[in-house]
Amino acid sequence: MQEFLLRFPLDFQKKIMSYRRWQDAQLSLLGRILLYKGADNFSKKYKKANVKYNKYKKPYFEEDKIYFNISHSGEIVVCAVTDVSDIGIDIELQCDIQIEDFQLQMTKGEWAKIFTSINKLDSFYGYWTQKEAVIKNSGKGLSVPLKSFEILENVAIIEGKTFFLKEIKLHEKYKCHIATCTLLDETSIKILELDPSNDHAYLS
Repeated sequence: MQEFLLRFPLDFQKKIMSYRRWQDAQLSLLGRILLYKGADNFSKKYKKANVKYNKYKKPYFEEDKIYFNISHSGEIVVCAVTDVSDIGIDIELQCDIQIEDFQLQMTKGEWAKIFTSINKLDSFYGYWTQKEAVIKNSGKGLSVPLKSFEILENVAIIEGKTFFLKEIKLHEKYKCHIATCTLLDETSIKILELDPSNDHAYLS
């Protein structure tokens, strides 16, 4: 926090400091660090660009030359950056929960597949991260009910718009999916890990 926060715009500093839990503040800050690191691969200008928010609080760069989305859970922060299409990403630590509490968030078809799967918890988090990635891509967030659309063979459709889903395997205890508006080839997806303690130059 002390190393990086002061290097960001004042409005973002205030947002970070408004979190009650230091863990949430740190994860949010790490997400922004990942964003600028990822955007730097496309253009150095994004290092100074301000992040805007739509009315549903989805972040974006005003020029819209690149698209991004950030998610965090447990001890992992992820940021997806691309110049191909709008994107959504969601990661979840697979905690041992009562998945029945979330049945109303799934369609009948999705719930049937979850309930009949060998590993119900893994199947649930698979659907959950896909649906979250889709609504984050849509730009409307939780104003889109999760039950209002169905995931079928890694594809979802909302109001006539098609979203393509791919799983990103980062850790055995986590589920992570990205949702794009363009079907991506596996070879076009590059996964990079960043250790902020060893990578200071890009924020200087």
